Amino acid sequence: MKCILELSGEHPELPFAEAEAFACIEEKATQVAVVECPDPVACGKLAMAHTVMEFLGRCDANKASITTMLQALSITTEETFAARVRKMVDAPTTMSQLSLEKLIGSNIDGPVSLDAPVTEYRALIAGTICYFGRVILHIDRGSYQYRNPMRRPFFHPGVMMPLTARTLVNLSQAKPGDLICDPFCGTGGVLLEAKLCGMKIIGSDMDPMMIEGCSKNLPETDLFLADATTLPLGDNSIDAVVTDLPYGHSVCIMAESMDQLYSDSLREIRRIVKPGGRCVIVTHVDIQPLAEKEFTVVRKFYQRIHKSLTRQILILQ
Repeated sequence: MKCILELSGEHPELPFAEAEAFACIEEKATQVAVVECPDPVACGKLAMAHTVMEFLGRCDANKASITTMLQALSITTEETFAARVRKMVDAPTTMSQLSLEKLIGSNIDGPVSLDAPVTEYRALIAGTICYFGRVILHIDRGSYQYRNPMRRPFFHPGVMMPLTARTLVNLSQAKPGDLICDPFCGTGGVLLEAKLCGMKIIGSDMDPMMIEGCSKNLPETDLFLADATTLPLGDNSIDAVVTDLPYGHSVCIMAESMDQLYSDSLREIRRIVKPGGRCVIVTHVDIQPLAEKEFTVVRKFYQRIHKSLTRQILILQ
């Protein structure tokens, strides 16, 4: 099905890369992706998106073109509906959101309900283009706030937030039923998001406190105390690895140095992942030269956390 994804604005590239796990992108605009999607409902697992819509049309973002498009569509519905419009930051300011909503509503034949519509027709104005569709689903991004790490039985400062963890899981392009491993699992945030996506999970950590805490957050999960450079897993036994490599002086490691830990861990991750499997690795230093010794670097992103901390996200294959 041809769909429109209304993406979030947290990062200029990551929302599009995440969407590629579920759909083939045909067109990009500011916070908009027009995609060919085999299962639109599966897009509800996206973290960096707001709505999924059935594509109905696109046109120039002016009153005459929008009117012509709507008249050609000749939409008739017996269900109550509402017309909504979102203007992106680069949208023209000549027409107000309210006037656009009235224009759309007046060109649809059916009963209007602004409070509880059965169907929502939505226009996204990005740049000089209007993208128009019928909403299939709204993504509940509030659920990520509800899963705030501080709500879990075990909490440790510096953990990754659920929205980022879900994005990383999606970037791995793992499917429900696939086995995902996090060899630096910490409190289990990545594993939790993978489990919610229907994947099998397995995790390890060198810190006994983290394994004990993670088992509280994820009961009945396969967790083991292990050095990430010598994992007790078979060759080519894992579908995907998603992990946040440790950094700083307070982390528990056995390697002679952090560089040695990164190098040996990447080699071990390469050993356990099935051929063609993806690894999504988060670091706070540049490890691309080390990664290129074991993997092909598919994509690289930078995500600024605060003034003195920037994440590097590597997608490896």
